[in-house]
Amino acid sequence: MRNLITDVAGIKVGSAHDPALASGVTALIFDAPATASIAVSGGGPGLRDAALLEPEMTVERIDALVLSGGSAYGLDSMGGVQSFLRENGRGLEVAGQLVPLAPGAILFDLANGGDKNFWGQPTYWRLGLEAAKAAAENFALGTSGAGYGATLADLKGGLGSASVVTEESFTVGALVAVNAVGQATIGDTRHFWAAPYERDGEYGGCGWPAAFAREHLVLQSKGVDPQNTTIAIVATDAVLTKPQAKRMAIMAQDGVARALRPVHAAQDGDTVFAAATGASRREADIFALTRLGAAAADCLARAIARAVYEATPLPFTGAKPSWRQKFGG
Repeated sequence: MRNLITDVAGIKVGSAHDPALASGVTALIFDAPATASIAVSGGGPGLRDAALLEPEMTVERIDALVLSGGSAYGLDSMGGVQSFLRENGRGLEVAGQLVPLAPGAILFDLANGGDKNFWGQPTYWRLGLEAAKAAAENFALGTSGAGYGATLADLKGGLGSASVVTEESFTVGALVAVNAVGQATIGDTRHFWAAPYERDGEYGGCGWPAAFAREHLVLQSKGVDPQNTTIAIVATDAVLTKPQAKRMAIMAQDGVARALRPVHAAQDGDTVFAAATGASRREADIFALTRLGAAAADCLARAIARAVYEATPLPFTGAKPSWRQKFGG
């Protein structure tokens, strides 16, 4: 186990970023078409091809999922991933043509200090293609890919991942780009909201504070500008239907709420995709599905904390400090 979403059989992940731009893209490529759905809880999502993931829609399986920085400009990244897939013979055959399906979501990182003078250039398309080409079982966390330019109210955000095996021996994993409006830590302390779900000291082993003070619950946020959104993917090797994947995505949103405060605000685009590769060749009954959803939520909470814990600061004046820069470790 790598403690990454790629512990789920049938998945590879690649990232690409531009340090000067201070933004990037992360692509999750399925070895074979996978069942997937989506749950959107934020008030300001940025999505491409998301409607086809709803259970009542005709398309049953997709080839990839994409997380990108760049706000609406980042929607170009899905085209770059599609190009990679098409070149490799992937896609839904329609009238003799291959149409790869690579839905995705974007976050806002246009105010993080990077050089955003990319107008007129297919920058995010290129980053999407590079991310897809880089897809592998191992990938970097922290200031990488879609999390490269991500921030929180008080700290540097980033790319995170985690995995677990359920009681039924299904593998579950999470991948997230954390660009939250609020905090992943409790007040001004080093302690993560996701502390109860930590495994093997994966984000410092700090636990919760000995006691909660009133000031710990005072909300900190980036302000009124929509400079945020946390976007994520959870996946399993179980065989799921689209309605079951939808339920898994809905339950996994609880992991965002366990690790960040506040969440699902009017200016957030908080989105969770859920996918099933079916590599285990075993179906999940209603009880196993409940445990899959609970495991996905826990994994996502852990992945969020890992994203912040592993991040490094951007080299710009006024850049948010990383967790390790601020608290050591």
